[in-house]
Amino acid sequence: MADDQDKDSKTEAPSEKKIRDAAEKGNIPFSREVTIFASSVAFYIYLIFFIPSGIARIGETLRDLFEQPDQWKIETSTDVLSLFVHLVWESSALLVPAFVLFLLFGVGSSILQNMPSFVLERIRPQVSRISPMKGWSRMFSAPGFVEFGKSLFKIMIVSLIMFFALRGEFFSSIDAMFSDPQVVFVKMAATVKKIMIVILFATATVAIVDFFWTRHHWFTQLKMTKQEVKDEYKQSQGDPVIKARQRSIARDRARRRMIGNVPRATLVIANPTHFAVALRYVREENDAPVVVAKGQDLIALKIREIAAENGIPVFEDPPLARSMFAQVSIDSVIPSVFYKAVAELIHRVYAMQPNRRVH
Repeated sequence: MADDQDKDSKTEAPSEKKIRDAAEKGNIPFSREVTIFASSVAFYIYLIFFIPSGIARIGETLRDLFEQPDQWKIETSTDVLSLFVHLVWESSALLVPAFVLFLLFGVGSSILQNMPSFVLERIRPQVSRISPMKGWSRMFSAPGFVEFGKSLFKIMIVSLIMFFALRGEFFSSIDAMFSDPQVVFVKMAATVKKIMIVILFATATVAIVDFFWTRHHWFTQLKMTKQEVKDEYKQSQGDPVIKARQRSIARDRARRRMIGNVPRATLVIANPTHFAVALRYVREENDAPVVVAKGQDLIALKIREIAAENGIPVFEDPPLARSMFAQVSIDSVIPSVFYKAVAELIHRVYAMQPNRRVH
């Protein structure tokens, strides 16, 4: 019951991190039926292009061996070895293409599904793999029933194919057994070819269904609950509460540094209660005034309070204060659009305090 509830709660698509972690553990969608279909295609190609010539070659060799045995002396171990090497060499023309085709199609079908990777997790000994209870649960799970259905379908199809394909050729096949060896092999190849055509359609159907079913089942197994999504986000991005606290601390520190710069200001431009911008102008330092502090509401009042304590002139100019607060950041030189207005205020400061020195 708990497992069913857990499955029902997994409504969110798996994240990239979970998919990546699953792949690193070897948990990737893989359809064995696709590999079986690829092997069937390889065998069919082998049957069409390689078996006829290979069987003909072996048939000629065997006919020469049985019809003219005097050509092959078997008196010493060297003679036996020579005959064995000759038969192996003649057989290689038939066996080597089969090996190459099955290797290429088998490996190719695996690569097309997923790029190969070495995963130690797949070969690590696990008790669950030999546990009877785990094995029993796997047999009677949804994937187990799907595998059983695929196997039953293939058995039924192959049985029907064998019945209908061989029913009409039973007696002709018996007659061929007593004829020339080449005729036997050709007859067998023709019969197998008929069987393989239908088997290809059957395995292709199963492979297509299994390919999409495997990916659907894998994707469903990796689905996440809403809580898992939240927990993963916290792990990757950090706890939002902690990050908010860190941002708050950073803002407090920046605010304290800014307030500490107010005594160095040359003048303060303020909206009576809402905005305050502290400017510092020293000709030897910068070509234009620099905003050393700015604030709104309580911080604006604090800037005015510190300015009053340090004898820094405060000029009330609401439009200028609002514009500079919105457009100029701290420790930045004021734009040229404000030069004229600020120059007039600085002129008034030095007119009021001709001997003023910057702190």
